[in-house]
Amino acid sequence: MATTGVMVCGHGSRDIEAVKEFESLAYALADHFPDHPVEHGSLEFSQPTIQDGLDALREKGVDHILAVPGMLFAAGHVKNDVPSILNAYALQHDTISIQFGRELGIDPKLLQTAANRIDTAEANAPNRIPRDETLLMVVGRGTSDTEINGNITKICQMLAADMGFAGGEICYAGTADPLVAPGLEHAVTLGYPRMIVFPYFLFTGVLINRIYSMVDQVAAKFPNVEFLKAQYLGTHSKVIETFADRVRSIADDSLA
Repeated sequence: MATTGVMVCGHGSRDIEAVKEFESLAYALADHFPDHPVEHGSLEFSQPTIQDGLDALREKGVDHILAVPGMLFAAGHVKNDVPSILNAYALQHDTISIQFGRELGIDPKLLQTAANRIDTAEANAPNRIPRDETLLMVVGRGTSDTEINGNITKICQMLAADMGFAGGEICYAGTADPLVAPGLEHAVTLGYPRMIVFPYFLFTGVLINRIYSMVDQVAAKFPNVEFLKAQYLGTHSKVIETFADRVRSIADDSLA
């Protein structure tokens, strides 16, 4: 009978806090699968690597690996880079079988997490401004893939409508337009007294710090608008549950 293990394949980061958050996610995911080894590894920038994680599972006697991408959307890393590493590893070790699950994407549990982060930012605000006078700004990473960028628009529309905000706008940390600073400055012209900025990112890092810094800079230019910075998704329990769902969806009978 095959011994099944779980592998979380992350992007990797030079930011120490981002690396710690990824590790915390993997440890929390292990609580969902107490009878199966869970390892993690990164594509680049940080240790352990994906191959290190696969080696650790093999050393524990695992011969069937359920791998999931530790990334939100199916960009090039999920479509090409991670599968290439997993396929090469399976070819090198013919006693190992590896199945690769899908990205997190747009998921109800992630939307619940986003709503929770936005609720928290609102609850901690010094002033009480109703949502029908508040603009929600969702910030995506930004890619050359228009479908992925379009997902940020969908997420913004769903959150703004479900949570009762007066409107929703999107901007991107890079690659796609509008970028954060011009996106925020355009949103100010819409005339709302409050703007809540929510980065649709999994972990902290250079881009998150840059986004928050830009919010501060724009806020200083427009003191009549209250800018609130909501936390990114992070290691919220609903995020962990979404990863667990992705693992189970690969092959439910493997975890029986």
